[in-house]
Amino acid sequence: MVKVLRKSPIWILAVVFMALALSGCATVRHPVPFDMVGKTQVDDMAEIRIMLGTNNSELQKSALRSILEESKGDYPVDSDGKKVYPMLCISGGSANGAYGAGLLKGWSKEGTRPKFKVVTGVSTGAITSPMAFLGKDYDDLAEQLYTSMSTKDVMTMKGPIRALLGDSLASNKPLAKQLEKYITPDILVKIAEEHKKGRRLYVGTAYLDAQRLVIWDMGAIAVRGDIGLFRKVILASAAIPMMFPPVILHVEGNGSAYDEMHVDGGTITQVFTLYGVLKGQEDVAKGMGIDHSSIKGRVYIIRNGYVEPGYKVVKDDLASIAGQMFDTMINTQGIGDTYRIYAQMQKRGNDYNLAYIPGDFRPEKKQEFDPAQMRKLFDRGYQDAVKGYNWYKSPPGLEKASEDALR
Repeated sequence: MVKVLRKSPIWILAVVFMALALSGCATVRHPVPFDMVGKTQVDDMAEIRIMLGTNNSELQKSALRSILEESKGDYPVDSDGKKVYPMLCISGGSANGAYGAGLLKGWSKEGTRPKFKVVTGVSTGAITSPMAFLGKDYDDLAEQLYTSMSTKDVMTMKGPIRALLGDSLASNKPLAKQLEKYITPDILVKIAEEHKKGRRLYVGTAYLDAQRLVIWDMGAIAVRGDIGLFRKVILASAAIPMMFPPVILHVEGNGSAYDEMHVDGGTITQVFTLYGVLKGQEDVAKGMGIDHSSIKGRVYIIRNGYVEPGYKVVKDDLASIAGQMFDTMINTQGIGDTYRIYAQMQKRGNDYNLAYIPGDFRPEKKQEFDPAQMRKLFDRGYQDAVKGYNWYKSPPGLEKASEDALR
């Protein structure tokens, strides 16, 4: 969830700087000590998450065990005899998530959309991911969500005093209510069923205290039946720092209770794969009877954003400059993430596929979440896919750079 600073009044920026100067009025916390980072758990559920840069054998074993849990014939074998796992990675992008939702529905209509072994999501991609994971039967639900919601369904702005004395400029309680509406007990049951069949759904949040990406196994949470935690993780993944309040998660370690502050996963990365989770796990896989060399990934990345620079005349005021600055930083980060994943896929010999919003299509929004313009984005994504999407096989600009180097 990004770009919400674009049309914010000037007092918002003033509040930000005042809050930095007058901090200290927020809720008293009991944060995890530095030497305990990566060693705490939520409600004794060691299998539900991993903090990148730390070791969590339970989630890592679960990811590998998914290969043993699938049924024979679930996934195709290529001409080299390797089993091919389709994986979907959905990026952040705020209201632009409508494009990705439309593309997925058009892909279903076109008829070649695979059953994904793994689905990952960040921010708006985290909101889309449960429906994308469950497949074409939930395309209409995603369409309803991304073409009917307006700004008032996502946030309510706070007054200057409340913002100054609190932890955010706006409340995301309306978004929490939307998640209660769309993430139902029935959806949780179906995700748990697919998890038991060897499929995996992951969502990323940013653990702000430790500046680390945390990857959550949403299927494992669904198997536990904890719908409250399931919704809370998605809410955290879409909690833009400063704009929305962080999600405080209560954890335990060594017999003591602590709390962690989690915010929008896009703070660290706009999109992610399982490369970081399974890095260095070859020996563990071998011990489980899994031959990595017999497996190939086919990664599909939906970038809910643009890769071509846009143009907007920026007013000479702090709010406008800040809004355009944040947009530029986030867009550039998203492009960088597509390069990082490309390098990972090249190293492992996996197949890389990228989709993004075409640069010639930039709807004019009257509000941050404008249902009419989100409908246009959804329809464009649908039309781009319904006749067969021409997936990009390399990150933007790489092919041209390679051609120039050969001249």
